[in-house]
Amino acid sequence: MQPYLLPYIGYFRLLSAVDHFVVYDNIQYTKRGWINRNRLLSSGEAATFTVPLQKDSDYLDIRQRDIAESFNPRKLLGQFAGAYRKAPFFSQTFELLEKIFQCEEKNLFEFLYHSLEITCLHLNLDTPLIVSSQINADHGAAGQSRLISICNAMKADVYINPIGGNHLYSREAFAANGIDLQFLQYADTEYPQFALPFVPRLSIIDALMFNSVDDVCLQIASGGICV
Repeated sequence: MQPYLLPYIGYFRLLSAVDHFVVYDNIQYTKRGWINRNRLLSSGEAATFTVPLQKDSDYLDIRQRDIAESFNPRKLLGQFAGAYRKAPFFSQTFELLEKIFQCEEKNLFEFLYHSLEITCLHLNLDTPLIVSSQINADHGAAGQSRLISICNAMKADVYINPIGGNHLYSREAFAANGIDLQFLQYADTEYPQFALPFVPRLSIIDALMFNSVDDVCLQIASGGICV
């Protein structure tokens, strides 16, 4: 999977469902994706938060991009505080955010990897995180060929992908390499958000602001099935 900035709960459902979780560092940065931005709840609606990047080529890999010198962590923390100060689990979740944004790493991948490690620790998730470039696979291959090469290098006999990729990959191609291709299917779990209509698929931070860590862990563990 690509590394994302404080991804939504579905990302952690996938992470908890596997024995090893491969995080791409040697894959091209996606300008309009969720790598350095995500969404939080603001006045009952989804609002975007961003870690800005230095201007550079759009063709560079994630590990070749750097965070902008103008990035102000305190300002971003203030955005979260303004949105969630009255949430029931604000204090402990804001402490998590401070640990994440106090990181002085300017490399985009290293910053995101650190934030993922810290969040997994907070959620008591111990799935090993593997950096893709450290795997002896054919990283020049494209699409499912690259995934199959990584699976073979990891000696994996099962590969689990989010359900959204079911039109991208062929079970037959994976099976020909001794790999059982599965897709993780999950529904959004609703929870109270200031007694307002539920806004789904916000950052994991939203779930942690309104639910205890134990309840979020339960949502992660019970929120999906492989098909």
